[in-house]
This record gives sequence, C-alpha cells and structure tokens, in this order.
Amino acid sequence: MSLSATCDLVSQKRTVSSLLAGRVLKKAKHGDVEQLQEAAIQLLEQQQNLCTLLREVGNANPYNIFSSENEKKNQTPHRGIPAAIAGSLVLCELRRQAVQLGVPVPVLSVKIVLERLMEITAAEEEDDKEERELLTSSQRVQLRVLLESVRDLLSHGALCPKLLWQEYRKAQRLPKLEVVFHLHSYNILALKYILESDEGVRSWLVPQLKALCCWTPAHDGEEARQVQHRVLSTVVGVLVGIGFEQNHDPPAPERRMSLLCSSVLDDMLLWLLDIVEKDATPTSTGAGAQLWIGLFDASLCGVSVSAEGLQRFFTHSLTQTLTYKPRLTASDAITLQNEWTFAKSSQLLTCLFRQLAVIFDMEQLLRHLQQVLEIHEVNWKHVLCFLSTLLIYNPCSQASLRELLSKMLSSAFESFDLETVITAFLLARQGALEGAAIFPSYSDWFKMSFGGSSGHHTASKRSLVFLLKFLSDLVPFEPSQYLKVHILHPPYVPVKHRSLLMNYVSLAKTRLDDLKEPVEDMGLYEDVSVSGGSAQAQCQGVQDVEKAVSLFENTGRISATVMEASIFRRPYFLTRFLPALLKPRVLPVKPDARMSFIEALKKADKIPAAQYSSYVESCQRQRQQDDSPVCVETHDDPEEVLRIQLQEFRELVVDEKEGEMSARLSRISHTLTVVFPGDPDELIGQTVVKLHTDQLLSPVLHVRVINTILRNFCQCLLDASRVNPPNKQSPWASRFVSALLGNTQLLSSLLHRLWDLFHHQGPLLSPAHSLGLAVFLVHLHASLPNSPLVQLVPPVLPKPVPIVEALSSMLVCDTHTNMLFCIRLCVAAVCYGICRGQSMPQQQEYIHSSVYKKLLYLIPRLLPEARGSPADSLEDEFPEDSVCFLWSSSTDSSSTWRRTALHLWRHPTFQQLQHQPQYQLPFSEWLRNELRVQRSEDALSDPERQEYQQWACLELYLRRPAEQGGCGGDVKTLCSHLLNAIMDQNLSDQSLEQLHHRVSDVGTCLPDILSRLQECVYEMKVTELSGGFRGRADLCDFLFEFVSERLSSITDSGSQNISAQLSLQRTLHTWNRVLLSLPAVLFIKVKTEGGRTTLDWTHLVEHVNQHQRRVCSPAGLLSCHLTAHFLKGLLCASVRCGRPVEEFNRAWCQISVGCPLLLVSTVHWWDHLNPLLLSLWRRLGDDERVPDQLQLLIDCHLWASRFVRGQVTQMPLAPPLQLAASLQRALQGCEKEKKSCNFERLQTERDGQQQQVLVFLLFLSVNRYLSALLCPQEKRSQTCETQCSVLLDALVDSDDWLLIFKSTERGIYDAVAMVTPDEFARLMPWAFYSLLCGQSSELLHRASSCPGFVHTAVLCYISLLQLFLDGHTPSPVTESSKNQMAPSQILSHSKRFVLKTVSQMSPTGLSSSQLRQLQTQCADLDPELASALSVHLDVHSLSPEMDFL
Repeated sequence: MSLSATCDLVSQKRTVSSLLAGRVLKKAKHGDVEQLQEAAIQLLEQQQNLCTLLREVGNANPYNIFSSENEKKNQTPHRGIPAAIAGSLVLCELRRQAVQLGVPVPVLSVKIVLERLMEITAAEEEDDKEERELLTSSQRVQLRVLLESVRDLLSHGALCPKLLWQEYRKAQRLPKLEVVFHLHSYNILALKYILESDEGVRSWLVPQLKALCCWTPAHDGEEARQVQHRVLSTVVGVLVGIGFEQNHDPPAPERRMSLLCSSVLDDMLLWLLDIVEKDATPTSTGAGAQLWIGLFDASLCGVSVSAEGLQRFFTHSLTQTLTYKPRLTASDAITLQNEWTFAKSSQLLTCLFRQLAVIFDMEQLLRHLQQVLEIHEVNWKHVLCFLSTLLIYNPCSQASLRELLSKMLSSAFESFDLETVITAFLLARQGALEGAAIFPSYSDWFKMSFGGSSGHHTASKRSLVFLLKFLSDLVPFEPSQYLKVHILHPPYVPVKHRSLLMNYVSLAKTRLDDLKEPVEDMGLYEDVSVSGGSAQAQCQGVQDVEKAVSLFENTGRISATVMEASIFRRPYFLTRFLPALLKPRVLPVKPDARMSFIEALKKADKIPAAQYSSYVESCQRQRQQDDSPVCVETHDDPEEVLRIQLQEFRELVVDEKEGEMSARLSRISHTLTVVFPGDPDELIGQTVVKLHTDQLLSPVLHVRVINTILRNFCQCLLDASRVNPPNKQSPWASRFVSALLGNTQLLSSLLHRLWDLFHHQGPLLSPAHSLGLAVFLVHLHASLPNSPLVQLVPPVLPKPVPIVEALSSMLVCDTHTNMLFCIRLCVAAVCYGICRGQSMPQQQEYIHSSVYKKLLYLIPRLLPEARGSPADSLEDEFPEDSVCFLWSSSTDSSSTWRRTALHLWRHPTFQQLQHQPQYQLPFSEWLRNELRVQRSEDALSDPERQEYQQWACLELYLRRPAEQGGCGGDVKTLCSHLLNAIMDQNLSDQSLEQLHHRVSDVGTCLPDILSRLQECVYEMKVTELSGGFRGRADLCDFLFEFVSERLSSITDSGSQNISAQLSLQRTLHTWNRVLLSLPAVLFIKVKTEGGRTTLDWTHLVEHVNQHQRRVCSPAGLLSCHLTAHFLKGLLCASVRCGRPVEEFNRAWCQISVGCPLLLVSTVHWWDHLNPLLLSLWRRLGDDERVPDQLQLLIDCHLWASRFVRGQVTQMPLAPPLQLAASLQRALQGCEKEKKSCNFERLQTERDGQQQQVLVFLLFLSVNRYLSALLCPQEKRSQTCETQCSVLLDALVDSDDWLLIFKSTERGIYDAVAMVTPDEFARLMPWAFYSLLCGQSSELLHRASSCPGFVHTAVLCYISLLQLFLDGHTPSPVTESSKNQMAPSQILSHSKRFVLKTVSQMSPTGLSSSQLRQLQTQCADLDPELASALSVHLDVHSLSPEMDFL
C-alpha cells in the first residue's frame, strides 16, 4: 500500500487507539476481560496494515501522527494503547503475514522497519529544500517511536539487527549519522559493530562527520545543537575507545579496527589543520573546525575511554599537528619567526593546542616536544606556536623551558649537534618574542648562556669554534635585532681566541649595513632584542639624552654607558648624542639637571671646545630673541631678584600707579617662571590641580618664594588700607592674584603652603597675617572664572572643588584655638568682601558661601549676645559709612575680634545674605559642625554648651521654615535630623576628620547630641500620651521607619560586595548605640482597641528578622545588651496593659514563634538576664507572680543544667527550639567526655518532640561550628565538630536532620532561616560537606541509606560548587586550621562522595522529577555529575509505568 493510500485509509477509518479506547469506555458484557481483548485482537488482525500499525503503536503522543494540527487541538486526551497490547498486535501481525508469505519473521520485520525508517527520513527531502544533516524535531520523535518498537521486537527475537544494517546500507549510500547514533544509543546496533562489519565505513563516516561539523541549525536551533553535539561526542568517544585502548597482543581484527578508527580521527584532524592553514574565515568551515576542536575534551570522552587511552589519543593528535606538512626548513623558521607569535597565530590553532595540552603537565609537554623534534620532520610554525601557547597559558612554564634549553645546549655542545643548537635558539627566541613578562629577553638569555666564563661553549676551543661557526652560518638569515645582540653582548671569548670573535663581528656588521641598519645608529639605551627594527636615529638620540640626564639627576654621576659610548662608539656619540644634548634653548637662571650634565661632560673633556662654544652662543641668541622682558643676568639669584621686584611693586601700590604696576607684575611673572618652570602663556582654564594633604611636595626654594609672595601681599594690603578703604583702592590685589594663577606649578606650591599654614600654624599667625590671608582668599574666590578646580589627595571630597572651598575645608572648628583662628580669618574676609563690593551681587562675588557659613555657626556659639533676633538691632545704628567702619574695625589693632564679629553680625548686609539659598546654614550642616567639636577642648563649658545647643535646636532651627534649612515647627523632623547626624557621624568615611587627625571618636559632642535627641523623644512621647499626636504616626513607628529607610538605601542598591556588607554592619551597629540610649519601652507599641489595651510587637519582630539577624556577632545571637533592652521594653510595655501577666505571656509566646532569634538570644544570655528581668518585674508592679513564660525560661535553664550533669528530670513543655538552645548553652561549659555521655542519653530517650530538639540542637551546633571556623576569636572548632558528629550519629537514620541544610521546604524547622545570618545560610552546603568529610565510613553508609539524603547531597554539592566558583568559600582561621581541609579539598572530596552516592543509589532514591531537576542544575556546573544522573534518568524513562503517563 502506498503512503498516500495509507494516509487516506487512516483519515477515513478510526485509529486503533480510538477504537480500543471506545471499547474500554463500555461496560464489558463478558465476565473475562482477557477473552474480550483476544477477540478484539483477532478482529483487528483480519484487516490490519503493518506500516499503519507501526505508526500508531508505542506513539509517545496517543493521537495519530498523520492528523492535522487542528484535529490535534480539537481532540480530547484519552488513553493510548497499553504496551502489552501494542506489542502483541505488531508481533501477531508479523507472524501472520510471515506465514502467509513464507518468509522468516526477522526478514519480514526488517523489511517493514526499513520501509518505515525510509519513510521517516525521506520526509525531509519533501519538507526542506535546503540540505539538512540532522532530522527535524518531528522526524526525531517518529524515529524514537519506531526504535522503541524495534527494541520491543528485539526482545521477542523477531528482528535481526545485522540484517537491518545490511538492508539499510543497500538502500542508503551515505547513512544518516544521526540514525546511526540512535541505533547505537538504543542498543539496537552498536557503533563498534558497524565499524567492524562495514568495509566502506571510512568512505561515508568521514564525510558525514565533516558535513555535520560544518552544518548550522536554522530553525530548531537549541535542540538541534544539542543533538549535533551528542552525536559527534558519541562517535568520537567510540572511535577513541577502539583506536587507542591498548591491549596486550590483540588479535588481527582488533588491530585492523584500531587502525581504522585511528585513521578516521587522523582524517578529521588533517581536515581541521587544512582549514587552519588556509586561515578560513567563512562561517561554516570556521565554526565546524571550532566544533571539532571542542570535542578534544576529557569530560566528553572520559566515559567511554580510559585515562591512558585518552592520553595516547591526545599525544598522537599533538604529534600529528606538530608534524603536519613539514615544508619549512630551520633557516625559514629563523627568518619568519617574528610572524609566528601567539598574537599573530591562528586562534583555531592556539585553541587546538590548549585543548590537547590540558591533561598534561608542563614537563610532559616539553618532553614530548623534545622527542618530536628529535625524531620527526616538523612544521616549525606549529612547533613555535605551540610553545608560545604553553608560555602564555602556563605561568610556571618559564622555568621548565629554561631548564630544557640548558639541557639541550649542554647535550649539543657535548656531541656538537648542530640541529639541537638550532632548535634551542629557535625556542629561546620564540619565548623572548612573547615579552619579558613571559620569558627573559633574547639578550638576557644569550648573556646568561654564553656571556660568562662558565658558558656552554667554554669547555674547549672546539666548542668555541662550533658556536662562532653556528652564529656565522645564521648571519644570512638573521633578523637585525639578533645580530645587534650578538655584537653588543658578544659571547665570552678568551683573549687568545679574540680574532675568531672579531671575524664574526665584522661579518655581522656587514650584514647590518646591507640591511641599512648600521650598528653606529643604535641607541645607547635601545632594547635591541625586540623585533621591529630600530627607531629613527635622531629620535633615538633624543631618547638617549633624556635617559642619560635622568640617570645623572638621580645618581650625580655620568652613566657608564655614556662614557663607554664616548670611546667605543664615538661616531654615534659625536653625530647623534651630542647634537641632541646641545640643542639651543633659553638657559634657566638656576642651572637645571641638563645644564649640570653638560658641565660634567665638559669637565670630563667629552665635549669638543668648538661645539660647546657654539652651543653657548646659540643659547645667548635665543635669549635675545625672546620677547619676555628679563632684568636679571644668568648669574643672579632668582629669589633675590623676586624680592627686589616685589618691594618695588609694594611702593607702586601705595602710589597707585596702575600702568607701572602692570609692567612690574609682568616682570614678576617672568621671574616666577624661572623658579617654577612652565609656559607663561599657558592658560589653565578649568583644569584640576591636585592638592596633596598628607605630604608637602614643594621644594625648600619654592616654599621660601611662596612665603615671600604672601608676606609682600600682606604688607601691600596694610599699606593700601592705611590710605583708602577697599572699595576705593586700585585693583592691585585682583591683578596680583591673577598673575599667580597663570602658572600651574606655582599655584600648586601656593596651595600646598596655604594648606600647611592653616593646618599647622593657623592659631600662631599674627593678626596682620590673618588679615592678609583672608583678603588673599577673597581674591582667589573672585578669580573663580579663571582659576582651576582643586582635587584633594587623598580624595576626601567627592569631586574637584573651587580653590576657596578646598582651603576653607581646612578651617575646622573643633577646638577653642581653631575656632578663634577661623572666626578671625572669616570675619576679616567677609568684612573685606562687604566693603569691596558696591552692591549685593558684587558682594557675593567676593564672599564665598563656605566662609560665610562658618560665621553663621561660630558667632552665635562664641557670642551669646548674638543669639537674639538680628531684627532687634536698629538700622540707624549703622551710619552711611558703616561699611568703611566695618573694615577699619578689622584693621584696627585696638579693636577686639569680639567687637568686630558682633558688629558684622548685626550689619544689615550680613543679615541680607542669609536670604540667599547658598548662604544659608541648614540644620544638618550645623549638626555636622557641632559633632566635630572636641568636648575637652571646647570654648564652651558643659552647661554653656548645653544651653547653646538647646537654643539652636528648639529656638533657632525648630521654628525656622524647612525651605530655609529648619524643621518647620515639627519635632519629628527635628528628631530625624538628629538621628541622621548621629548615624552619619559614625557611618561617613569621616574624610575631614581623618584629614586633620585631631578629631577622635571619643572626644566629640556625640553624647551632647544624644542628650538633645533624648529630650526631643521625651517631648514627643509626652505629647503622644497627652493626645497631642492624634492622627500622626506613633513614636515607635517613627523610629522603626527611620532605621528601615536608612537600611533600605543600602540593601536596595543591589550591591552584594564587601563594601555594601560592611556599610550595613556599620549602620546597624550605630543604630544599636542609638537604640540603647533611648528608653526601651519606646520600641514596643501599646494600642487600645475595643476598650482593651494590647501590645503590638510587629515592628520589633520585623526589625530583628530583617536587619539585626544579618549583623549578629557571634552569628545567630543578639548582643546581651540588645536582648536585655528588648525584654525590658516588653516588660515595661506590658505593665501599661490591664492584665500585665497575661499580656506578657501572650506576647512572648508569639514572639518566640515569629522571632526565634530573640528567643535563642534570651536563652543564651539567661544567666545575665534572669536577675535583671525579675528585679525589673518586681519594681514595675505589685504582683509578685512571675509570668509563666519567664518561669518557663527558668525551668528550661534548670532542666538543661541538670541534664548535662546527668540528673534525670522531666523535659519542660517548651518549644523544641527553646529546649535546644537551653541544652546548647548548658553544654558549652562541659568537658568533652560529659558531652558524649549526654548525647548517648539523648539518643536513648528520643521521641517525637525530643527528635525535634536534637535537630534544632544540631542546627545550633553547626552554626557555632561555622562561627568557630570563620572568626579568629572563636577557638572551639574541634569541640563543635565533635558535638556535631555525635548529633549526626544520633540523627542519621532519620531524614529530619537534612531539612536544616536545605534552603526551602524545611517544614517544622523553618525557624532556622530566621536565626541564621545570610552568610551562614549561604555556607550551609559547605558546612554539610565539611562535617561529612570527617565522619566514619559506617556513618556515611547509614546516611546514604537515609530517605532524601541523595537529593540533599546533590543540592548541597551544587551550591558548594557555585560557592567555590564565586570565591565565597571560607578559609579556616582557627587554631586548628592545620587540621582543617582547604575548600578545594572539601570540594574534591564532596564530588567523589556524591558521585559514589549517586552510583550506588537505588532506583527509588530519587523520583524522575527530582532527577531531571538535579540534572538541569548540574548540566553547566558539573557535566560529569549530570552524566551520572542521566544514567538513572534513562532507567526511569525505560520503566513501563512511566512511558504512558
């Protein structure tokens, strides 16, 4: 029956599946179901087509595979044909037709199967126009269904596999490789049999492999790529297994098979190397070659090939690659070697070498390379590329190669073997071409091998002649850089044989002349061993001069290289070096390093007199042609010249001769360029100048010059102020400062000097100096458009800032003396700015906001009379000339700073500036300033400071509007500012504090600010109790919302690096200090609903679970102070309820469930908490009755203590976690022997509840074990490990203990997730295997038999492997770390253990879904484990009960 006819028949009639399904739905009228099935089979056998039957039976999809898509969608699911009935149908029909036709059943079955097979594969040609090397997804499904039926026929002996292959080869000239793969994987026809029986296998297998490698999936991408990879890896595994497994005295057929498989693999390798040689870039061939290279993988072939066989295969492939088409000679390699470096080699070739070398160590690879070089004719390009690949990817290869070269040279000079010498030189040069970081330069290697009297060539004259003849023979082929090495660093030759060396040198120089690279043009400091030829001679001369001057500046002596060149390389010295050195220029006033170097050479008679005279005359002409005015001779002292010029400028300032002042400033600028070299016409613009705050980089001369400049500026200011006020003076000061901003080096030295003055000498400066520096700062700010930005180094400020802002950051008001200096300086600066500017915009140009804000902070602090409202001062107090009076008060020596500051504070212009946003001092900034003050050195006493802070908080900033930096009358906003300031005090990087080194954590005003916070919180609480906070958030809610927002800004950033973790820890530790300073009752909310007062602890539980849990130290335990604070708050809050005892019991019961960390911490610290809590309870109320939950804590503590001592007592009715924590605490103080005894008693008394106690106890012990390993201060790792081992022995037969090592599905042990810190939860897999590594084999065997153990073990191994790859595995730091296994050892041990466990697992050890889940997770991380799991997955897939689900 044709295919079309068959399809028509199927579409017209009901299928076998639907027919049988319909029969099943009806109630059987016969009593025997088996008779009914036999009747149905006989009915179907009368008119049944075998081809149609094969399409239906065993189909994974019960619908007819030839029905349309719409029909499939409309059909409802129904049961398919049972396996037994399907097999019987096919087998019975085969036998019936075989009898009718008179042929054997196997022959007929082969014919039918082959027809169906050809029908499936032929569909490809009809569907796809383009050629496919793999089946489509639908074809693959149909083929698998067919092969399932074939395997069923095989099991009944109704099919002959060999006959099937013979018939298939007759019908198919080039068998489909995927069909062959499926026949092999379904155990129908082994690939080994096909290779043995098919004489023409090589003719079709190699082309099929090439075609499959080069084929790229088009539509069904991922599935096709996976099938493509499985097919190729399976075929390669079989070929390698047959071709390279070594058997002693194998029979002739096996030898023939081995040669056949080896030849197939060789054909593929040659195909790959042909692609590499052609440097093919097309996608198909390049991708195909890359795919075949990927098959050289130990993990792919290791399943079917032994380690020895795999090594033989890789060794054979490496030999074939190194000896591929050996057309180039050694002389060609010497010439072309520069083009064969790793960077210039084919990526396919280097990738192939990496794959082939991965299973060998360096000694094996170099030894094999040496053997190949000795025995075979080699492809030098491949050999040298292979060596480069080894050197690049193996850090330890340098020493191995140097040792190999030494041995080769020793052997070569003993036997005078020319080929070995050539090989050694090629290998050494190849290593040198990869760079000094990979291998020593060629010049270093050549000097080391032949430059000394102990070289390989010094044994005899014959050895010397052998070397020189070898070098002479190389000359026609040598690149120039190697010839230069041999000339500049010749081999050691005794004096009596010097003529032999000179003959070679003469020959090499002739060759260099031919190459137009004469040795005379070689630089003094040129690296002649690198490739690429020499630089231009003139350029090299300039480089040599710079290097020689630098060496002279550092050592004070002429380098030996220059002295030798002046004698032995005199042409280069006279024609290249000296012209570059004696280039005419404007000579500096003070001799620099270059001038000193020239003078030293002249004194040594190394510079011809005529050449030196010409140089001096040229320099003089250069100076005469310079347009800049110069009033000094070369022999004058620039410092003295500058002093004279500045004195002249001071006289001009008094006379106010602006034209002459400009000319004088021009001469001063030129003189400064002599001291501070640089281009005077260079405009800095908005560049960045670095200000090193931790060291003074300026030389002594520069410091003296800067002091002279600043001193002169102060004198000019005083002289000018005696004549006129600032608003009537000439612009001399702004021009003076602008002249200084034009020189980068000068500006840098000036900033460093100002920084040093403010940092070390500020309080010691006289009023005149302070006044002058203040005005200098004003003009620096006024020159902002033309001045650069300043970057502090180290970067204590987040970004570059203007000059004045950088300098004002040094004016820290932390002590009395610093406050006085700062207020004097800032008062003078602001007074000058107000007086200098004629209007508000002009005044803002002269007054920097940071200077103004310091006065807003200091004046009210130091002057109590300034704390009143500025509006109280009348306008008529200030006459029209009040601005001039302001400045005269600053310069008057009889006036005090207090008077001037108070006068400035009340001045209308000063107060008007506060209305500008940039001049406002917000409350947060005021708090930062206040927290920097050192209480022991404060200008205010403790009562005065308290009075001032209360005024600032409650009168100044509480009433000030929020848009002006205040709190807008809201106490809650005031508390938020206080809390933020306290938190930022400890959390900020304290850049400025670290910068000044004077601020310590213990001496700040933090206690005072905490007192202000307590006052505000008290006011808020009193207002809340009086009903003043109706409709607003509760104080408890406010506090927890505040800390939650602070912590969310860290955790929500998504960063999990160490910096974020440390920031979180510091934030919580700082918050805990604040929390402990506030009343405990604030953190338990008391609410009234329906006339009943209850406790609300929701925020507390969330805070502990989400935040405190992360920073516990030790892990899993809150601190004693924090635990006591929470419990005191709970007791105090419960007293406010109508029934305190019942409310406390109810609250504690729910907190124990919702916050197990607080429960465990309470039990741990109970010895300290018990007297504290009981005393507090008795003080709070008249009821002497202790709450039941407190009594239960006491009972658990007593029970655990007695149990540890061996006393028999009844276990209290407490939560298992509470009992386990009590036991853990009691066991910590016991000896090791007693612990063992106690655990044995726990085993004997175990029941349902005590089982949970043991599991929780194991969890707490594991937690403590991790703490002991991770924290250096913990020294109980051995004790904890022993305790865990005993508990494991008690629990290993139950699966409950496995739940604590899972990240999900913990069931009744879910509380462990709320106790364990995130870091410890992540390390649980590591703890799992760290503990198992130390257990006995008997216990491990018991554990393997435990239900669910295999699943947990594999999951923990996957997590452990991920930890290892991410670098998160811990390193033991305890005293027993020597006995602890390294993470890599634990990982390897765990892998062996899990592979062994999986291999010995029973079929019911894991369900199919678990197997698939684990295999998916292992696929990328550990393919070997995934392969081991897939074996069990295949077993599951073959089970009849799973096939038709």
